[in-house]
Amino acid sequence: MADIIDLTLLADARRYFQKLLDARGLTYFLQKEGNRLFHIEPSKVELVIRTALRMRPAGAPRPPEQAVDHCRTEIRRELIRRVASAMLQTGL
Repeated sequence: MADIIDLTLLADARRYFQKLLDARGLTYFLQKEGNRLFHIEPSKVELVIRTALRMRPAGAPRPPEQAVDHCRTEIRRELIRRVASAMLQTGL
């Protein structure tokens, strides 16, 4: 069975993610407490996804859950890439 990817949802999520990243920085997406440095805060990823879903045109059907999961995975991948880059820059 083929995966369903809603490219509009993914583009909207990436756009909102970039806006948050520009406005608040990478640390906004990281957990503030705990002993693990650079741990991604799942609620911040969900905020990006929920916002992208809310911004869809009125009357547009909700994308399949598979497409939403793919979008979530892509946002997490981008965060992981940026966190890894930040770790290399700081010498960790």
